[in-house]
Amino acid sequence: MNILANLSNIIIPLLIFYIVAYGISAHVNVYDEFLEGARSGMQTVISIAPTMIGLMIAVGVLRASGFLDFVGNLCNRLFSGADIPAPIMPLLLIKMFSSSAATGLVLDIFKEYGPDSQTGLLTSLIMSSTETIFYTMSVYFMAAKIKKTRYTLPGALVATLAGVIASFLIVRFL
Repeated sequence: MNILANLSNIIIPLLIFYIVAYGISAHVNVYDEFLEGARSGMQTVISIAPTMIGLMIAVGVLRASGFLDFVGNLCNRLFSGADIPAPIMPLLLIKMFSSSAATGLVLDIFKEYGPDSQTGLLTSLIMSSTETIFYTMSVYFMAAKIKKTRYTLPGALVATLAGVIASFLIVRFL
């Protein structure tokens, strides 16, 4: 096990060394290519910053206004037969928009119920088996200048639903 821990410490430096050595052997000006890539990366960050800021503000407003709690309670009434813990529904909704806001909800759930409780385990599984759909779509599609998303949203929602159902089943059988 100690070998694996040490191996993981040197993988990234070895990978960087390999890339630089390969570039030099292919007669590529590695430093200039690095600078061009960094410049392009900074332009991408600048172009997607308004979208990221808008998403973060929207999530903050929804959370601070109590709207997420309202929607969570409404959904709990609709799915009362599904035996979904009350704090899970707002987490499911917010996770689709912001992972950092969802992490704040996770910490609140852990403080109230504990990480080893059934609700805590379900929270952990949901966080690890779902994606920030709208954030990911907005950032990557804006960066790649994609206008038509076609089946991305329905596919992502189905995948998220599958992750949530699997999380519930795993916790139920533990």
